[in-house]
Amino acid sequence: MALTRLDIETRKAFAGGSSFGDVGRYEQIDGVAHFAVDPEHSDHAVIADIGLAPRNGGGLVEFSADFRIVKPMDNDHGNGRLLLDVVNRGKELALKNINSAPDGPPDAVPHPGNGFLMREGYSLVWCGWQHDVPDAAGLFRCNVPNAQNEDGSPVSGRIVVSFQPIADITTQFLSDREHRPYPTNHLESWDSVLTVQEHEDGEEKVIPRERWAFARVVDGRRVPDAAHITLDGGFEAGKVYRVLYETSHAPVVGLGLLATRDIAAWLRYGDADGVGTANPLGGAIGRAYAYGRSQSGRFLRQMLHLGLNRDESERVVFDGMLPNVAGGKMGEFNVRFGQPSSLSNRSVNNLPPFLDIDLGGEDGILAEVTRHGVAPKVIYTNTSSEYWGGHGALAHMTPDGSADVALPDNVRSWLFCGTQHAPASLPISDTNPDTGARGTQALNYVDYRPLMRAALYGLDRWVTHNEEPPGNWYPNHADGSIVETSELADWFRSLPGVEFPRHHKVMRRLDFGPDRAVPTVIPPDVGAEYPSLVSAVDADGNEIGGVRLPAIAVPLATYTGWNVRHSDIGGVGQVLSPGGTLAGGAIPFAVTRNERLATGDPRPSIEERYGSREEYLARVRECAETLVASGYVLAEDVAVLVSQGTEVYDAIVGVSAAVAADD
Repeated sequence: MALTRLDIETRKAFAGGSSFGDVGRYEQIDGVAHFAVDPEHSDHAVIADIGLAPRNGGGLVEFSADFRIVKPMDNDHGNGRLLLDVVNRGKELALKNINSAPDGPPDAVPHPGNGFLMREGYSLVWCGWQHDVPDAAGLFRCNVPNAQNEDGSPVSGRIVVSFQPIADITTQFLSDREHRPYPTNHLESWDSVLTVQEHEDGEEKVIPRERWAFARVVDGRRVPDAAHITLDGGFEAGKVYRVLYETSHAPVVGLGLLATRDIAAWLRYGDADGVGTANPLGGAIGRAYAYGRSQSGRFLRQMLHLGLNRDESERVVFDGMLPNVAGGKMGEFNVRFGQPSSLSNRSVNNLPPFLDIDLGGEDGILAEVTRHGVAPKVIYTNTSSEYWGGHGALAHMTPDGSADVALPDNVRSWLFCGTQHAPASLPISDTNPDTGARGTQALNYVDYRPLMRAALYGLDRWVTHNEEPPGNWYPNHADGSIVETSELADWFRSLPGVEFPRHHKVMRRLDFGPDRAVPTVIPPDVGAEYPSLVSAVDADGNEIGGVRLPAIAVPLATYTGWNVRHSDIGGVGQVLSPGGTLAGGAIPFAVTRNERLATGDPRPSIEERYGSREEYLARVRECAETLVASGYVLAEDVAVLVSQGTEVYDAIVGVSAAVAADD
């Protein structure tokens, strides 16, 4: 097997030794996994630059990755399922996004949240796959070699780094989110180019070379620095900057895909590593699933597209996958000079295929795994933000947007109506406390995590018992639930104080040259725009083309997958997209009829809709129970949804007003 050594550094009780139902206590194992793969293996030909990676004496390419395993103390008490949580920029996500664990820094003690995954008996694994994760405690990184020319010299080439600040700044690090940068080869190069745009799709203007430098500002002075740039007068909030330059640091980024494949394969099939360390899950795993959210969901789509769901012995690795909020995109996960965290609209992460199947000679996401006979069951879950981001609908329609495309029988796709990219919660605020990003409307606070628990449960029943999960539910032409973004502009602008985006996220046809893994056209040639289609809405402005949680079906507000940048952070009229993914919005209803009439709000007020707090909560419960009956929610989460409804009602109406209404 490609995993050669599992170095276990710590082994301890998980969650302070807490017991989880019939499964009992869990343990946590941390360390470093070492790999060696054959670059000549036919399945590895898809890995960019693997042929240029240095080899050991046996002709193999070596690399390593941080890992963590959380498993039952007694493997016999587990459910025989492995869940690999693909880390997002080095961070674990399943405990937060499936178990509803609270936010915390990467180096915090892992929190079990509501314990759902543990009570179900899952064994969890996290493994680093991203080469440029910062040096910070608690993050999982994959350490890969750099590509070399035949003479041993480093591979050089051009790269573009894009950024959009939310505040005026003087200096910019040449990376996304403080990740390890690609330093410039030439501090004084006049071939390097810096451009600026008013918004992502705006006119690109070249900034004169004498106005900027590869440097950082220290005590008011420019200090030459290959990993920073600075601009006379500074970089303005809300504007989009792109810097083109040459670098000679070319890590073999795609080896992270093999690390993910091979640690799961070894934990599923292996007995011991190459030095005799026993597999902590040896003989205990009958099924394996992969979960990924956002970046890591797109990572799973790319893994499928490359056919990497079988190990070197041609055994199936993952029986099921759960890509969450990946939309129709992949990423810079297998490309020379890849920036895996970048969400630039001029990136290879915007290239097709978007669909699972071949269409008109165009490649499909599932084409290779289907050809190999190793296609997993897949449940895609997306929010409104992926559709308003310009790519969600491309995963189930023709590229021109004119017709629906049927999904394969082994695939389900669900839109979570009215939700935003990241699971949200109270309090009601227009500002993200972590990023400082501010919207013109309150940020979306709909929590869709109960739907994720049901999705995993349904995936497991589908794989193990062939019980069909609920059907596809997403915006489509057949039932008229899909529209152009522009069709909703007048309705939203009719609401008092509401801004509708003047500049939307769009996807365009891009040409990087004949080989997407080793681009030769940098920056790419930019072509025509893909259609941007989203869910239609009801009379309250809430989406109808997917699964409607009680927050949407029994509403107290209009919820959107988009928001508009506040003037405080620049980029007026642009969608709010901290980190490149859309933040959603919430536009609460007026509490009383008089308040509604005073502002001219066309939507009925809360008092006009619901006779009392009790009536409202009864309708929330009824909606939740309907979702249970259809398989989109688990019975145990009815109480969770009612509790969420209670908190939002009290936050909008106010406890005193709620009591008065009850009287």
